[in-house]
Amino acid sequence: MAARASAAASCIPVLLMLLAMLAGTSSAQLSTGFYSSSCPGVYDAVKSVVQSAIAREKRMGASIVRLFFHDCFVQGCDASLLLDDTASFQGEKMATPNNGSVRGFEVIDAIKSAVEKVCPGVVSCADILAIAARDSVVSLGGPTWNVKVGRRDSTTASFSGANNNIPPPTSGLANLTSLFAAQGLSQKDMVALSGAHTIGLARCTNFRAHVYNETNIDGAFARTRQSGCPSTSGTGDNNLAPLDLQTPAVFENNYYKNLISKKGLLHSDQELFNGGATDAQVQSYVSSQSAFFADFVTGMIKMGDITPLTGSNGEIRKNCRRIN
Repeated sequence: MAARASAAASCIPVLLMLLAMLAGTSSAQLSTGFYSSSCPGVYDAVKSVVQSAIAREKRMGASIVRLFFHDCFVQGCDASLLLDDTASFQGEKMATPNNGSVRGFEVIDAIKSAVEKVCPGVVSCADILAIAARDSVVSLGGPTWNVKVGRRDSTTASFSGANNNIPPPTSGLANLTSLFAAQGLSQKDMVALSGAHTIGLARCTNFRAHVYNETNIDGAFARTRQSGCPSTSGTGDNNLAPLDLQTPAVFENNYYKNLISKKGLLHSDQELFNGGATDAQVQSYVSSQSAFFADFVTGMIKMGDITPLTGSNGEIRKNCRRIN
């Protein structure tokens, strides 16, 4: 009996070690130093292309941040959004939130080419998107942070996930909160990440109802936006207006100041300051840009952690638009 107990006891450390090894292979973690030896030049390569793209067109910074957001909300941050449709493969680009709306794919292609010259076959498209989003925010005057990397690229996409997971511009506060919660993001994260609308432009089709039919909007602002957005659906749908009417190419806290003045462009924007649970947070960001920046960084890091593919899962794509 004693001998059997002793033998069983001696097996326990071995068993624990095996379990630890298995856990390590199945749930590798992202880290800021993942490429420190395999591709230390990745950050300079990404930054150079991002800065050039934004120098040509300021709006591109917002477009790249949006690509990252729309990617992470569908299957996690796995570059599934970058995959083109083919005769035998349905990607996410033609889903309602993305079709005719998401842009900047050619910039990601250019970054991938630049990175491949530095260290071929090492850096995933998913990580390129995460780094490029950070560099876009910084290039337009926003905060910086250390990007966690080590993601791998998906070999699948989800058209239905893109249609169902990404908050539409008609969302109310409850729906916004629920869709972010489904990704492990709090209401506080949602309000902070919505501050990305301090940069970029929106299409008439996404703000028409708000500027014509709703009452929680400044009258003069509504009329100004109506002048560039005909009331009839199908007419001028792609006409653009700045999400931040003051400084659409500078990353700061004016977006929240607009909300307090009832000058949010989208219905979903104004929902953040409309007599509800998030009013106080919006006011805090008006009072303190540094508080907004800190919470935005926290939210971006949390969003970048959404179900990444790591270890031996997924692949490192050679071309971001198609699986190997």
